[in-house]
Amino acid sequence: MFKFFTTLSEEKTKNISPVTLAFVGDAVYTLYVREKLVAEHDFSTGTLQKLSSSEVSAHGQSVLLDRILPLLSEEELAIFKRGRNAKKPTRSKNATVAEYNNSTGFEALLGYLYLTGKYDRIDELLSDKNEN
Repeated sequence: MFKFFTTLSEEKTKNISPVTLAFVGDAVYTLYVREKLVAEHDFSTGTLQKLSSSEVSAHGQSVLLDRILPLLSEEELAIFKRGRNAKKPTRSKNATVAEYNNSTGFEALLGYLYLTGKYDRIDELLSDKNEN
């Protein structure tokens, strides 16, 4: 039976398709960005949607990835690369191929970290202290 916030073993999670990890990671990052915006601002939902869309976009994720890439462990980098290099069922309409591939790798990494219960690591990578 499924239970919310169930963690999986690293071994089991590494056997999940990188595109499936990215599917989970997309939701994780979207929730992270939305929660942060709501906690820090008192904007209308329309404004919140516009702000979150720019961060959650492939371009926005690619910009963030440039900042956190040097912080990744060898294992995290390998998961990112699996996601980046995976064959994807769709193409981006609003991003370059490189941005889309990088965002898929970024989302795969977040999906992996989330499913293995490494919430503190997600917070560490996404925190404001990693901004230039």
